[in-house]
Amino acid sequence: MKRLGIVSLVLIISLLPPAVKAQEYYATNITPDKRAPLSTIYLMPNVYPAVVMEGDTIACMWLGDFIKYSPLTFRSTKDQIAYLKLVRDVKKTLPYAKEIARIITETYEYMETLPDDKARQEHLNKMEKYLKDAYTPKMKKLTKSQGQLLMKLVDRETNSSSYHIIDAFMGSFKAWSYNLFAGMFGNSLKVRYNPYGEDRITERVCVLVEQGVV
Repeated sequence: MKRLGIVSLVLIISLLPPAVKAQEYYATNITPDKRAPLSTIYLMPNVYPAVVMEGDTIACMWLGDFIKYSPLTFRSTKDQIAYLKLVRDVKKTLPYAKEIARIITETYEYMETLPDDKARQEHLNKMEKYLKDAYTPKMKKLTKSQGQLLMKLVDRETNSSSYHIIDAFMGSFKAWSYNLFAGMFGNSLKVRYNPYGEDRITERVCVLVEQGVV
């Protein structure tokens, strides 16, 4: 299953933020049996199961984990500006990293359905060309620091460095070649993400962005 080439995983379109929609509320009883007070509640554009208790319709929702951080204290204006820049860069690159993780999963699952290595390679060659043509202009708009951040966030979402991904899908020679090229610009495809060490502030920002707090 080696040599499943897709070097253009980092050439992914950014996810657009969802449009802000007014929340409309209404409920309708879908249970003809009055002894069973189950209803459906509509909080547009979503639909939730609900129960009726003493005449009140109560929506049943699954709430994800919410992490609360202590406020940051900046030692200087320079540190505060650096943090705000990090927030901006995470907002720009985190959607790319999540899309890359999705593409990797879908690609691997689809490759499993193909009959042999030749068919897999042919498909990935076509996909590589398409991604390069479609998304190279978008990637060129990233700054050097945003490119470095993107590689770390890819590791965050996939638990694999960019070097390891290229190595697994295209082979060690191309991984070495691309890492050598990246090194000419001060980057490294082997960089790893450490949310408990040097990247702890980045992890904080990622979580806050995912929760919609910043």
